[in-house]
Amino acid sequence: MKLRKVTAASAAVLALALTATACGSEDKDDSGSGSSGGGDKIKIGIKYDQPGLGLKEPDGSFSGFDVDVATYVAKELGYEANQIEFVETKSADRENALARGDVKFIVATYSINDERKQKVDFAGPYLLAHQDLLVKADSKIAAGEDLNGKNLCSVTGSTSAQNVKDKIAPKANLRQNSGYSECIAALQSGAVDAVTTDDSILAGFAAQDKYKGQFKLVGEKLSNENYGIGVKKGDKATVDKINAALEKMVSDKSWDKAVTENFGPANYKNEPAPKIGVIVK
Repeated sequence: MKLRKVTAASAAVLALALTATACGSEDKDDSGSGSSGGGDKIKIGIKYDQPGLGLKEPDGSFSGFDVDVATYVAKELGYEANQIEFVETKSADRENALARGDVKFIVATYSINDERKQKVDFAGPYLLAHQDLLVKADSKIAAGEDLNGKNLCSVTGSTSAQNVKDKIAPKANLRQNSGYSECIAALQSGAVDAVTTDDSILAGFAAQDKYKGQFKLVGEKLSNENYGIGVKKGDKATVDKINAALEKMVSDKSWDKAVTENFGPANYKNEPAPKIGVIVK
């Protein structure tokens, strides 16, 4: 009788252990720094506040060129759209997010430069952007020099506006806001005459329904910004897979389609798709 009680108790403990193990295996996913493809979920870093590039919509969905690129790449790595978890990755935290394994890779207007390459690896580039000026559609401003005596807006801490003042329009009146949305609103109201940052970012804002037809890009190429996909330092296997996915995206014309859909309304004169590994200085 005593033996039977011990056996029953042992069986109960064993059953509980098996149940816990089964539950643990069901909860495990492949997010963050897990292997590329084959898992339940993948986490990708994007911006949440850049229309045309990376934007979280009011209904919780995501839109933009970076989102389209990230979704295409994830599919080539073995993930469907419903297996992607987009994680907001602010500029100041991109390197740390990759080092911590918070995300598998980052697609967020992430310009490749030598300083960043010391901390992360890059796939791509997948877009060549340039610093430009956004003005009203009927503006007489046709070049950077025309900004002398005019009001120029950019975000606090940005080097873009200072580049304009230092190099081409020293008499421009610089106004700095906390975000580009405020700059665009100031341009619409006439409080400023131009906004400056990457042409891709400006085109994304100008392409919004509420702004269609109101603004134009001047076409200045004040810098070269090679957007790359950030990957944790040393993860060459993922870099290689992403590069293969980007090459396929270009060859099957999905890249052109994404550019047209996200930037077309702003008449964005984009550069051709860049060659993998070729950085334009």
